[in-house]
Amino acid sequence: MATPEYEIYAIKYGDRVGTRGTIFMHGDPHEGPLGMDYFVWVIRNEDRTIVVDVGYNQAEGEKRGRNFLRCPTDGMRLIGVEAADVEDLVITHMHYDHSGNLGLFPKATFHIQDSEMAYVTGRAMTHPGLRHSFVLSEVNEMVTAVYGDRVLFHDGDEEIAPGVSVHHMPGHTRGLQSVRVHTKRGWVVVASDAAHYYESIEGGSSFMNHEDQFLMLEGFRNLRKLVPSYQHIVPGHDPKVLQRYPAASPELEGIVARLDLAPSE
Repeated sequence: MATPEYEIYAIKYGDRVGTRGTIFMHGDPHEGPLGMDYFVWVIRNEDRTIVVDVGYNQAEGEKRGRNFLRCPTDGMRLIGVEAADVEDLVITHMHYDHSGNLGLFPKATFHIQDSEMAYVTGRAMTHPGLRHSFVLSEVNEMVTAVYGDRVLFHDGDEEIAPGVSVHHMPGHTRGLQSVRVHTKRGWVVVASDAAHYYESIEGGSSFMNHEDQFLMLEGFRNLRKLVPSYQHIVPGHDPKVLQRYPAASPELEGIVARLDLAPSE
């Protein structure tokens, strides 16, 4: 039986402007501004819809100095996906900008790595420098979902649906996972924060916020092993994603991009 093919959408819901010196390790603080986009992703075909991450909520984003452009669920609605109908939702990791709207998905089963759940509820969180990107109320929501039989745990790489698999990519957090999807242009990896920018994938630039730099660097290599070329890896926060990939429709230019279609470069 042929492997199913899916469409993939990157939906922008927020952004901010930083500097290379605050975003990349060894970045020169005197260099110019560097933008960062915030996305959620939708994977779908005629048989199923899978959402990847839920973004930050307005209060948490603004508290951290991020622009809140739209609720991620409103962005999904632009392509006809209702949060209340979503049944499978991959949480790549539990940072505030990926897990801040769990309650808006009442029917969803959450896919998460064993190691991420252990990380956010264990000894690592006694260190303020490691827990500053997590939100206690969001961790508690995920624990509640566990007790409500709404979480599917994964221990490493695993297929979650025909043509869709999760891949453990520790480094940024202990249980970070990327998502590989079969499309009409071949396998595509939604890296999430296994690679924040194209610069990380292509040149090995380390993101400032990480648990283990070595594992993060190894993750850049491991992403490349999953796909035919660098053009098949989609970084998690690079504004160039919306520049390189075609918009889902003309009116969604700069908001929603089609990742299953070939990029311009």
